[in-house]
Amino acid sequence: MDQNTNNPFQGVTLEAIVNYLVKEHGWVTLAQRIPIKCFEINPSVKSSLTFLRRTSWAREKVEDMYLETKRHEKDHSQTPTTEK
Repeated sequence: MDQNTNNPFQGVTLEAIVNYLVKEHGWVTLAQRIPIKCFEINPSVKSSLTFLRRTSWAREKVEDMYLETKRHEKDHSQTPTTEK
């Protein structure tokens, strides 16, 4: 059995994760939820990637927020709509 079958990050780069979170939440919310300087002071994708690649605890928090956001998005997209 392929080990990557259950990997939710298969084919998703860290850059794509950061860009997605910035688009969905913005830098201010990211800094509030994950208080790290690369989100708080002059935030950029480049500085965030540099820090996250070197700091496993911060990367884990970003990955957790990504999964939480995707789950929330999926839950809301499955809400049935009533048509008239």
